Amino acid sequence: MQKRWNIPEADAARVSALQQALKIHPVLCQILVQRGIESFDQAKEYFRPRLESLHSPWLMKDMDKAVNRILHAVSRQEKILVFGDYDVDGTTAVASMYRFLKKFHAPLDFYIPHRYREGYGVSRAGIDFAKANGFTLIISLDCGIKSADLIRYAAELGIDFIVCDHHLPDETVPDAVAILNPKQKDCPYPFKELCGCGVGFKLMCALAERLQLPADAAYEYLDLLATAIAADIVPMNGENRVLAFHGLIKANKNPNYGIKALASLSGLVKELHITNLVFMIAPRVNAAGRMDDARKAVQMFIAEAGAEALHYAEQLHSDNTDRKEADKSITEEALASIRSHDDWIHRKSTLVFQPHWHKGVVGIVASRLIEHFYRPTIVLTRSGNYAAGSARSVPGFNLYEAIHACREHLLGYGGHFAAAGMTLELEQVDAFREKFESVVSASIDPSLLIPEINIDAEITLKDIRQPFYDILCQMEPYGPENLRPVFLARRLQNTGYSKIVKEEHIRFSLKQENVILTGIGFGMAGKFSLLEQSPVDVVFTIDENEWNDTKSLQLRVLDFRLSE
Repeated sequence: MQKRWNIPEADAARVSALQQALKIHPVLCQILVQRGIESFDQAKEYFRPRLESLHSPWLMKDMDKAVNRILHAVSRQEKILVFGDYDVDGTTAVASMYRFLKKFHAPLDFYIPHRYREGYGVSRAGIDFAKANGFTLIISLDCGIKSADLIRYAAELGIDFIVCDHHLPDETVPDAVAILNPKQKDCPYPFKELCGCGVGFKLMCALAERLQLPADAAYEYLDLLATAIAADIVPMNGENRVLAFHGLIKANKNPNYGIKALASLSGLVKELHITNLVFMIAPRVNAAGRMDDARKAVQMFIAEAGAEALHYAEQLHSDNTDRKEADKSITEEALASIRSHDDWIHRKSTLVFQPHWHKGVVGIVASRLIEHFYRPTIVLTRSGNYAAGSARSVPGFNLYEAIHACREHLLGYGGHFAAAGMTLELEQVDAFREKFESVVSASIDPSLLIPEINIDAEITLKDIRQPFYDILCQMEPYGPENLRPVFLARRLQNTGYSKIVKEEHIRFSLKQENVILTGIGFGMAGKFSLLEQSPVDVVFTIDENEWNDTKSLQLRVLDFRLSE
């Protein structure tokens, strides 16, 4: 698939000024300036994130109300129910809050709604559970901001709500005792991009301060918070970067038993990085809710012994194996379905449906299909008497608006710019497919149907040395708004030692002037013939290869094309 290469400009004067201050490679200064870091002090804050720089939790609207209501419940020995979503953000938030409250309050339980029986967020079944079991206060985490009717229902049953959420509020917010959400228009909290677990963390910090607990009373859950930040794809800047940085330190020095067990089952023997949380820990936690019941993810995180955590981690690991098998087989079936319809192949959108596909992986499959056919994609399966599924977009296209324009074919839908879900009558699937295609065709900019690679800087192979790489490592943790730097090197020659490995990947051996570097390009075997016509321009990230106890720098090739 041909890709667009986007190379931004950086202000030369600002880059030069920062280089004078930091005395590091000018290319690194260029990347920092592009990320809004222009002074020595900003660079110091970026490279050495400090917990002391976190904002006061009391700046968040309703924080005093939330703390007062919880302490009132503690003084009267009320039963508190910690309620959260079934994904990584929700389960880590619930586990952290549950363990924190347990330090000083015994009448406590947690509740995770079942993905298929109850759906996302605050559920009527959860409120009925609270009523039946004598709970008078619910703390919702990573959900609740859009649950005005259900929170009113809880109030009628004599149950108060404290909402800790980070999703965008509607015009009308629930009538709860307190709503902690920095995205509220009238919330003065300076950092708006906390995840749900991050909002819960702020509440724990305020409670710790009021109760005069040790400073690290809330900080001991930073490894769970770093996992939530990594999994929820929130911006890796501001407070999120500080929290993820220190959460990784905690995850490596003294991890939660659940993280330790999952890391072991994943085969990880080295240091945990943010990529391990994203690709090893998070999928196993999410798999619990996708394939079965996410309650066991919380049980794993609140386990007080390694053996107990491992017991639950093994169940999550097994769920993830099932998830991968379902994901692989459904993706293969979906691709075959698209290729069997000649008129679908050249469309501007994809919509596929099979009644037997597992509901828990249709969103993942939609993302997989975009890797093959780069366009807005919907994957539907049967759910009871209806069709239901998930949609994923390509960057820059408003998926929610496109689905909204097809609403006459739908029973219900929800989501945001990049992802959505919907339910419809089975007999409406074909009509929905045609309407969605007509809406996308009429509204999408053709350039959005070509994948884009954002390149941070152009360098030469002789720039790629250990001190340069060491500073790149200090720019971690990486994530949105602080992505791993992507480089372009022009006019590289194939040494003749490049080869195809395992039928689909390329092991590169490339030369520029007198410098030779190796690299790996996954899934690029189809472009191997270009190397035989070199020189080539290559887009890559830099990583470290370890072989027989010897480390060397290598290129992780993202794309390449013939030099002009």
